[in-house]
Amino acid sequence: MDALKEKIKSLSSRFLPEIIANRRHIHANPELSFEEFNTSNFIASKLKDYNISFKQGMVKTGIVALIEGKNPSVRVIALRADMDALPITEKNNCDYKSKNEGLMHACGHDVHSASLLGVARILSELKGEFEGTIKLIFQPGEEKLPGGASLMIKAGVLESPAPQSIFGQHVFPSMEVGKVGFRTGMYMASTDELYLIVRGKGGHAAMVNEYVNPLLISAEIMAELNALFLSHEQKIPTVLAFGKITGNGATNVIPDEVKIEGTFRTMNEKWREEAHKLMKTTAEKIAKVMGGSIEFRIERGYPFLVNDKTITEKAKAAASEYLGKENVEELPLRMTAEDFAFYSQQIPACFYRLGTGNKAKGITAGVHTAMFDIDEQALEIGVGLMAWLALNELQNESN
Repeated sequence: MDALKEKIKSLSSRFLPEIIANRRHIHANPELSFEEFNTSNFIASKLKDYNISFKQGMVKTGIVALIEGKNPSVRVIALRADMDALPITEKNNCDYKSKNEGLMHACGHDVHSASLLGVARILSELKGEFEGTIKLIFQPGEEKLPGGASLMIKAGVLESPAPQSIFGQHVFPSMEVGKVGFRTGMYMASTDELYLIVRGKGGHAAMVNEYVNPLLISAEIMAELNALFLSHEQKIPTVLAFGKITGNGATNVIPDEVKIEGTFRTMNEKWREEAHKLMKTTAEKIAKVMGGSIEFRIERGYPFLVNDKTITEKAKAAASEYLGKENVEELPLRMTAEDFAFYSQQIPACFYRLGTGNKAKGITAGVHTAMFDIDEQALEIGVGLMAWLALNELQNESN
């Protein structure tokens, strides 16, 4: 395996200019979730150039490619990258700045897609040196419910052939380039969107006996729910947060209704179901006692993401061998969410982080911000590491 590792490092270095060019092209031409038609066509054109067989059009824009080594049926593993961008106006001044006003690859999906293309080219070059099949998944719609991963799974992405495990890589701007991070077991939270309509009775603010103020009902509901769920944080990691409240009244006008939007996140599916019921019953009780009513809608989002202990520990060891133990870090729990979680609920999965920041160069902006960018040296590291993890997993299982 040492010789194979060195070949991967050599190919990663050799292909880096093209990998960077691919990333910059995708970055400059961002598309929103489930609208990644040009991105999909670009990826397809590259796969054709690499002579890699693929199927385009799964969930409209998704692509699934196969790289078959010797004895392709002995084992199948999958590698996944997402393709969609965000509705953010880019503020970077660079040659590859977004050409699509109001859209930006602010979460690094351009990096993920370009990296997987680089991995595809490397593995295609080496297909005579491994046994098994690598399934490449270029997935749409990670940023938008119900999540492209869930739709790809329904469309059969984990079938024909069925992978025994799956790997996903994500940029991590707060980690310095050259480093990567892993965590076994529970890693990221489930996420649900909350939509409340609190109804009272509007009127003139001075006529206190003639109206039921939905703003006060809303304030009571939010305060009570906040206090209630804070008590659960020490038992099960939980976040309840309200980010938007709209009550179209005025200084002397009480509105008829107030709209509230928020998020609920946790790491236990049983508690998640119980919490949904608890939120609704608590809010309904408060609204009724205060003379109003409430419509409480929960839009169910992604499940929690769990990293399989066996393959993640093997991947962490392989990363230490590839990059040096000093460059492999243990990740903390995160209350953010990722639709890769759907895959992790179906088959053994490993979702890890790629350091993309560089404080010395001023590359520190976080994801989902208008100034997000990466140190592009991370592309060589990310491409090589993912190729190495894939072959290491196949090698371990075939022995």
